[in-house]
Amino acid sequence: MKNKTFYSHGKLLLSAEYVVLDGALALAIPTKYGQSLIVEPINEPVLHWKSFDETKNIWFETKFELKGNTIEGQDLNNAISNRLIEIFQASKALNPEFLNINQGYNLETHLEFPKNWGLGTSSTLITNIAKWANIDPFQLLDKTFGGSGYDIACAQHHNPITYRIAPDKKIVEPANFNPIFKEQLYFVHLNKKQNSRDGIKHYHENKKNAASTINTINNITLNMISCQTLNFFQDLMVSHENLIAKLTKQTPVKDIYFRDFEGAVKSLGAWGGDFVLVASKQNPTAYFKAKGFNTIIPYGKMAL
Repeated sequence: MKNKTFYSHGKLLLSAEYVVLDGALALAIPTKYGQSLIVEPINEPVLHWKSFDETKNIWFETKFELKGNTIEGQDLNNAISNRLIEIFQASKALNPEFLNINQGYNLETHLEFPKNWGLGTSSTLITNIAKWANIDPFQLLDKTFGGSGYDIACAQHHNPITYRIAPDKKIVEPANFNPIFKEQLYFVHLNKKQNSRDGIKHYHENKKNAASTINTINNITLNMISCQTLNFFQDLMVSHENLIAKLTKQTPVKDIYFRDFEGAVKSLGAWGGDFVLVASKQNPTAYFKAKGFNTIIPYGKMAL
């Protein structure tokens, strides 16, 4: 009985946040940071689960018992434990052969990024478990966390992609996004985690006239990919922010925190937390550190 290791990349959504849910063309990048799952077979019908953070410390540990078609946890009131049971049961529904033999496993997850970075703790987990269970990770996502699925696509790719939800399918294509000005692009963390499900709920409650906005966002996405100058890219970022702000009745992040910044700032994914994209002629590290934002990662160190 040999160990198996599965690995998935993290994600960042550069365009079409929110409207990707309604069919907009999104630009997304897999990140150099990801998460692995190590599966070690054992003879006892239990699952020993350990989750390690980026400092190699255990941040969550539990045990599940395998009883026929059911999986029982020790921590009935623990949200993480219950979520894992949900994922395992959904995996079994998609593949009845999964976890149905009289053995168990020692399971370890290893993150390469802090949990509050929002790079895909859940999507990398879903993708790794789907690989182990030999099922479609998009179907597993639909049965568990929900969402657009762009993060699942990023988990499985090694280069930038475009992502679009069409009727009955998800269209993932390689994107030739390698801007000549990428050394002037940075990712800055806002020091807080944003729950994407809350952001999606807010979008659905507030969206109006999404169809016309989607057409414009599609054009912005295509222009971002083909853009040859930093100035034009900054203009695209600002246009995108203003469109989503109007659609969702939210305030652009630059207007909240960085009004005096000489450059463009764009939210990525659900607004209000996680990383923002910064495009700046000058290295902006000193500016953001002076405002208390100490996690500033150059594009080349984040993007695959």
